[in-house]
Amino acid sequence: MQTKLQTLVESVANVAIGYLVALAAQLMIFPLLGIAVSLSQNLVIGAFFTVVSIARSYCVRRAFNWLHRA
Repeated sequence: MQTKLQTLVESVANVAIGYLVALAAQLMIFPLLGIAVSLSQNLVIGAFFTVVSIARSYCVRRAFNWLHRA
């Protein structure tokens, strides 16, 4: 079973990789959809969703650990 810190570290690593993939996807997809967004705006959008994703991933993992113990 993971500690809370291990869960957080795993979630951050997972989301950091996802952030890079999402940023690359945004840079390709937004222009195809006619959405004009600068690189700095893309970074802010990605950062916002990264924070949300870390919180989501952490909560889901802790919930599954709690269910596993019960």
